[in-house]
This record gives sequence, structure tokens and C-alpha cells, in this order.
Amino acid sequence: MCSNKDDEVQLETFLNSFTLDDAAIDPQYEDDEDDDEADHLEERTECTDTEEEISDTEEDFGTSPTSDAFYVCKDGVTKWNKKLAPKHERVPENLLKHLPSPRTATKNLISEIDIWSYFFNEGMLKVIVDCTNQHISGTKSHFSRERDAEDTNIHEIKALLGLIYMAGVLKANRLNARELFSTQGCGIEIFRLTMSINRFLFLMRNVRFDNKETREQRKEIDKLAPIRQIFDNFVVNCQSAYSPFHCVTIDEKLEGFRGRCSFKQYIPSKPNKYGIKIFALVDAKCYFTTNLEVYVGKQPDGPYAVDNSASAVVQRLCEPINESGRNVTTDNWFTSIQLLEALKEKKLTLLGTIRKNRKGLPKEFTQPPKSRAVMSTLFGFRDNATLVSYKPKKNKNVLLISSGHHDDGIDENTQKPNMILDYNNTKGGVDTVDKLCASYNCARITRRWPMVVFYALLNIAGINSIVIHKFNNPTVTQPRRTFLRNLSMALIDGHLRQRAQLHCLPRQMSSRIREITGYEEPLQGAAATPSDENIPKRGRCAYCDRRKNRPTKYSCTTCQKFMCLEHCTIVCEECFNKDEIF
Repeated sequence: MCSNKDDEVQLETFLNSFTLDDAAIDPQYEDDEDDDEADHLEERTECTDTEEEISDTEEDFGTSPTSDAFYVCKDGVTKWNKKLAPKHERVPENLLKHLPSPRTATKNLISEIDIWSYFFNEGMLKVIVDCTNQHISGTKSHFSRERDAEDTNIHEIKALLGLIYMAGVLKANRLNARELFSTQGCGIEIFRLTMSINRFLFLMRNVRFDNKETREQRKEIDKLAPIRQIFDNFVVNCQSAYSPFHCVTIDEKLEGFRGRCSFKQYIPSKPNKYGIKIFALVDAKCYFTTNLEVYVGKQPDGPYAVDNSASAVVQRLCEPINESGRNVTTDNWFTSIQLLEALKEKKLTLLGTIRKNRKGLPKEFTQPPKSRAVMSTLFGFRDNATLVSYKPKKNKNVLLISSGHHDDGIDENTQKPNMILDYNNTKGGVDTVDKLCASYNCARITRRWPMVVFYALLNIAGINSIVIHKFNNPTVTQPRRTFLRNLSMALIDGHLRQRAQLHCLPRQMSSRIREITGYEEPLQGAAATPSDENIPKRGRCAYCDRRKNRPTKYSCTTCQKFMCLEHCTIVCEECFNKDEIF
């Protein structure tokens, strides 16, 4: 169904460029910042394995009327054909048969920073700057010096995000910030050149994503209010940037977090057992994340109050691809016959494992297969679906249902149904994105759950950006580590160029910044006169004997004569502005 031979050959080079590291997802810890958030914990213990273990001593399912032509369900009404229907009576497959590609808005973007800036555009960054400055204005009274609580700007926020990415590239996202800025030889140079350790920690404590004055009002109808605007804008940009392959995967991600949060989840089967659950729709071939939804539990009455059932979640995530004929692969937590029928109305097909306790399944498929041989297969057919039961070994029963398969094909080499092979090829989209995020995870230690969601968006933006980059630069072979490092340096570049113009920086640091950025413009300020390039920056004191040979950078503001400090007269600004001095 999803195994298009021509597509596979054309995508082989593209997919091989993704190198997965074996790095495990580190657990989240806490920093010095905390919100007044009630701490609740929801536990999910459902298993999402593809195989269900069924004991031979399970309860009796009873008997139901059967015939040579049908499998009859327990309700006595629902029937599944035992034999494949004639070809002219079968519902034809309605699947997309073309390669994925960037959409019009992104197909001409070439550089790393241009592609990334489409996902985090200037409008989103301006919201972050404005909200951060609003929060900084409320904390200035806590500082004795005004310069310790200065407002930020877009260039500085980009530089902050660049440092966060750089820490992930170097696998130092869990390292203490003071070690990153260390001057004892073990620190990272680009961190010290970009900003001071105090400024870095100050921005990390104060970065915000919403208007604090209206937050409480918005939280009355939306639990995700502290980051709703940024999250929604990011998802819209993802949907408009790329057209996914004909097979997509829907599954859940768990962003590790142990701080206070009213919708924190406990899922023992995940690497991070505690965290924030995010549902994702991901391209099964290229691993581009098209849609996201944060699970926040039961929302208050209002526009954000939605049905949290598995079927409703899948239908909401599929809204960007409705009427497109794509296939959706899900695990047994999502899959049901009701979901299959709902997606069929939207011209989407469904492939997934299904639990034996779902409604509409015949007892021959759900009861212990002790009378069947190992590696045996049982098929059931309806007009809009195919059901398969595969016994890989004793006491194991794999149930799958599909609305895109209408045959009883079995692979000759593995003796597995083609449905299972297609499921195995397309089920790992979200899991692969999780592994890619863990390889160069930029999430830092925090006790504020909005930051956890924001770090997740940064990780996904990095993966989505390289997918677009590979399509738009087919001749460029670049590992993801190199891509993220180049992206990080591009984000930092603007702030470094501004910093290079500061005359108060140490000469060695200023020279190193200019060397990294290639910035050649002269310094601004009293130490330089950019309006007259013929005036030298240093010279010999005009009043000292030649035997002293005193070079100096100070000069008279009127006649431009160089003078050493011995022959200079220091005057305060107030006296300098008085006419009687001249």
C-alpha cells in the first residue's frame, strides 16, 4: 500500500543522510525559577506495543452464529467476509503517489537561517522580545544598577537561541552554565564572546512568551495560555512549509519535566517517565513534523474545550491533510473501527494495530489462537476495511486493521502479511523524531513548563529546517550536526556585530569577534573618528620629548593633536559644556 518502488529509490539518498545517535533522552531537572502552578499528575499505563500477549487461559468469549462466508461479531450483527471480494466490488485505494516537497513559501529558501526564520519568524520573535521586556520592567527594582536589568532586543534573543542550539550541538545542554562561560580553559569561547554569564542567566530567567497582565484572564479558558500564541503560530508555519509524503504517523511525545504543572503525565514506558505529552503528526519517510497538539487534560468551558478521546485527537491532527488521500498510521491506543470510518469520510486511509477489546471484531480474531499454527494468518474483509490476525509465536496475537489494503497478500520471505510490513515501515515517524531530538537536544534545566514546550519547538524547528534544506540543496551533503552549528552561528552573528562596535570591550575579545564574523567596520565612539578615515588611531604625544617616544590614542578634540595622559586635562561633562572653558 505505502511501498511505492519508484518513490523509495528516489528517497534512498535523502533518508540515508539522517544519522541517528544512540544518545538517550536525559531527564529534566529544575532551575531557580518557579511558577505558581498547581502540581497534578495524570498516569497513563496503556501499552502501545504492536503485539498483544494472550494467555491460553483467558475467559471464554462464547459462541456466535457463523457461516462459511462470514465471521460474525459478538453483537450478532457486524460481519466480516472470510474471502476476498471480487475486484470490481472492492473500494479502490485513494493514496497520494508523489514525492514530498516544500511548499511555495519555502521552496526558494536556501540558507539555514532563512529556512529556520520561516518557522520562528520576526513576528514571533518580536512577541518574545516584548513579553520579556515587560517582565524585565517588573524586576528592575530588584537590581541596584540599572545596567544589570537592561531591556533586550531581537538580535540578543536570536543570540540567546543560538547559544541554546550550540549547547545542544556540543551535547552540553545539561552542563552548568558557569562551566560553559568558564575562562579557565574548559569553557566554550563563543559563549563568552556573545554575552556575559550574568546576562545569559538573566535572560534565561526572564524570557516570556505572553502578556503577563492578561495571563490570568486567558488561563480561565486555556491552560496553555502562557505559550499559546507562540505554539499556534509555530504549528501554522509548519503546516504551510511542507507537503508530506503519502504516509504519515500519529503518536505521542513525552517531553521530560518534573516541576509543577497541572497536566503533567506519568507514562512508565517512556524514557522520561514524567513530563508533558505532545501529540504529533509526522511524515513517515522524511520525519517532518506537520501538526502538534499539547495534551492539557480537561480544558475549562470555552473555545479550547475539546474532546480528548483518541479518535478525536487523530481527527484534529489530520485536519491539514484532509481530502488528500494520504494514509495515517497509528498504534493500538488510537486505532478503532469508528476512527477508520471517520477518516474514510475525509478521504484518508488508516493503518494500525487494534486492541482485541475494541467493538466490531469477530471472536475468531480476538480469542487465544491456541488452535492455530505459529506464523499463521487470518484475514477478514469488509467493503471499507481489511482485518488481519497474525500469530508470530505461541500466545502472541497481532491484530491490524486497514482501510487502504484490500487483499490477503503475504510476503514470501518473512511469511508476514503485507499489512504488517507496511505498518512496520511507517509506524516509526514520531519515534524517529524523538531520537533525532535526543541526539542534539537543546532543552536546558528548568522548572517552568512553558520553557519545556518552547525547547520542544526549538528541537522540532531544527529537524524541519534540515528537511527543507535537503530538498532545496540536493547537491549539498551536510550532517545535521554541521547544519545546527551553522544555524547557531548565523543566529549569533547579528548580536556579535553589534557587540564588536563596543569600545569598552577588551581588545583581545573585540579582535576575536571581528575575526569570527569578518566584521571590518571601524569602532564607534570617542576612541575612533569614523567620519575622517585619514586621521590615525594612534600617534606620538606632541608635547613629550622625542626621547620619551610616548605613543598614545588620546587626541585633542579641536586640533587633533595626540597627547599622553601627562599632558591631558581631564574635564567633566558639565564643565566641558560651559562656554567659559574656551
